[in-house]
Amino acid sequence: MRILAADDEPLMLDMLTDRIRQACPQGEVHAFSSARKLLEWVEENGGAFDAAFLDIEMPGMSGIALAQRLKELCPRGNLIFVTGYSQYMAEAFQLHASGYIMKPVTVRAVEEELRNLRYPPQQQEHPQLRVQAFGNFEVFYAGQPVHFSRSRTKELFAYLIDRRGAGSTMGELISILWEGRLDTPSVRSQLRSLITDLRTTLHQLGQDAIIIKKRDLIAVDPELVDCDYYHFLSGDPREENAFRGEYMSNYSWAETTLGALAGREGG
Repeated sequence: MRILAADDEPLMLDMLTDRIRQACPQGEVHAFSSARKLLEWVEENGGAFDAAFLDIEMPGMSGIALAQRLKELCPRGNLIFVTGYSQYMAEAFQLHASGYIMKPVTVRAVEEELRNLRYPPQQQEHPQLRVQAFGNFEVFYAGQPVHFSRSRTKELFAYLIDRRGAGSTMGELISILWEGRLDTPSVRSQLRSLITDLRTTLHQLGQDAIIIKKRDLIAVDPELVDCDYYHFLSGDPREENAFRGEYMSNYSWAETTLGALAGREGG
């Protein structure tokens, strides 16, 4: 379960995140000291979250205004207001909030809210994403080709697959996707847009966990992808004849890996 927490007071934020982690030890908890920082994170991560615990009285953007924006980004995200005041209950119910907790926050109160979410997280198992690296790069889900709204989004995913879980920096990705272009704020903005687009595409398939993003690094989790290239490298006998001299043929940067694969075959 992906849980967000926002409070502009550091001590209150620490207390809130501690109570959430105690109530949901298996949860993925992200804490933010402002509405702006939380919104930036949500927009960069495809707008996907299960529950958001929001302080109401925050400077710049109130918890109510933040909740309105979050409903646009993630209609099935559960909004839980956390405040020391009861007068906001009417506004919370108008927003169809999942819950309302009065400070000081207790573990029991958080547990109660998580047990009674307006939109319970979907628990069904999703089929793995299948990636074809030999020949042209293609991606399939439930037997159907995955549509990428931008060709560079697909290429970004291909490069991350090629890296097999190794993290790539923003600078490295720019040199691959925009060969010859300088690393400028404008190009970085375009790359962030591609990353958001990729995460949104995967989120729509229930495959959010494939992408791992930490600070300036982004990678895929190879364990969550059914890929012919990965099976071949692991020595899977079913893939012995999968490689026929072609690897991600639609991308020139893939020639380095192709050379390594050809050498492996020759050896």
